[in-house]
Amino acid sequence: MNPKPKFLATAIGSLPHNDPVKAVDVVLANIPEAPIWPQIPKLGLNEQMEVQYSEGMPCASMDREKGRMYFDTANDYSEAFAGFYEAYMAVTEAKAGAGDFSSMAISPTFSKGIYELERRLKAEGKKRPYVKVQTTGPLSFALTITDENKRAIYYNEEFRDVIIKALGMKCRWQIQKFKPYGEQIICFIDEPILSAFGSSTYVSVKREDVVAHLKEVIDAVHTEGGLAGIHCCGNTEWSILVDAGVDILNFDAFGFGETIGMYPQAMKELLERGGAIAWGVVPTSPAIREQTPEKLAAHFEKMADNLASKGIDKKMILEQAIITPSCGTGSLEVADGERVFQTLRAVSQLLRAKHGF
Repeated sequence: MNPKPKFLATAIGSLPHNDPVKAVDVVLANIPEAPIWPQIPKLGLNEQMEVQYSEGMPCASMDREKGRMYFDTANDYSEAFAGFYEAYMAVTEAKAGAGDFSSMAISPTFSKGIYELERRLKAEGKKRPYVKVQTTGPLSFALTITDENKRAIYYNEEFRDVIIKALGMKCRWQIQKFKPYGEQIICFIDEPILSAFGSSTYVSVKREDVVAHLKEVIDAVHTEGGLAGIHCCGNTEWSILVDAGVDILNFDAFGFGETIGMYPQAMKELLERGGAIAWGVVPTSPAIREQTPEKLAAHFEKMADNLASKGIDKKMILEQAIITPSCGTGSLEVADGERVFQTLRAVSQLLRAKHGF
């Protein structure tokens, strides 16, 4: 990252509000250097984690009565796929800012937060240092969403390929939309399901495939000039993210702070190539009620010392650290969600003051 983030504060996507104006108020007040557009799951099915990114994908079907989305693979989808790949091929080689990704746009029907943040930033008439956008990752999307028979769509290779490419296009569309308002655009790929990688549930999901699928979306972000982050709110094999070429590794440092120390070579490689570790030290659970900025800053110091003890330069760890919540706040009470953001800002300020940033 350029410049080095030095305890920059940003956040994961979801907020617990039902009013996008109030959600953006919280964002701009607490993470002004790297605001996010808020995902607002309390507004209904369209703003749920995977569904929000399904718009425009061929054969995506909504069963609103049952509150689910699925892919219809039973009928002939050749024409729908041909149309998708025609649009994809038309933009796949486009240079940053030149491609038309409107076929994979996220409309106001599926995101109130995107358009409220855009409205507010446009009214300011200036650029923030960063703007952060996000998408559900290809693994979490395809292993969660099913076909009409409730089989994970990941195991249908044709649909899996379409989903990966569609998510990459959605990343590029978001980066283009917010480029006028940020010196750099960060795009997080949210992959909570990676915490189950290697379990018996997903034993047939191969490591090399995971790396390749993530890399394809990361490459889309890079093509558009964005910085690619991956968020996983549990423990996983962290070297996967580094091997996929991520710029920012975001993890739950409150609950799993020492786990990245198990992959010192990968963490060193990430930092030495100019990447950043985004430490999710602020809990996104009722535990936030018992925390203070001082406690969480001390927790970060302990985790950073643990990583430094593995042979990684402490100064590099500190200068290339980002501070985030451990996950999204969409499932919390509004008061707890707002406390997460207020605490996040305070932790960032404390650490910057302590280390002279």
